[in-house]
Amino acid sequence: MAYHLRYAKRVRAVTSAFWDDLAADLDDPRFLREYVRESVRVSTVDALVNALDAARAAQGLSKADLARAVGAEPAAVRRLLAPGNTGPNPTVGTLVELAAALGLTVRLEPLPEDVRATVAEALRTGRADPAALARLGDRPDPAG
Repeated sequence: MAYHLRYAKRVRAVTSAFWDDLAADLDDPRFLREYVRESVRVSTVDALVNALDAARAAQGLSKADLARAVGAEPAAVRRLLAPGNTGPNPTVGTLVELAAALGLTVRLEPLPEDVRATVAEALRTGRADPAALARLGDRPDPAG
């Protein structure tokens, strides 16, 4: 039990140090813009890929079936739709083709109002309210 408590304290210290460093880095407008761009990019791609995989499963298609429908290598589609995929981001064209094979379309929609204000302010001015930025990071999908 004592080991567990020591380990937990070390993890909290490392975690706290990370967030303290991040907070300091976010004072740099260039870093802030890149952080927000990357956060939105990752969450949006994840949401799209997860939605495609859910639609595929709901329609009873295998990943190989979906790959064949768009003329892609089954291994590439398996990697793209794998949980926790950390590979390269798919192109918009790839997402559109996969969506079409599932009877879906990809479209743009406004971010939720509170997220829109935070993201827009950060990207346009290089500044953001730290509390709003923290709330953005707490969402599983900042796009919604």
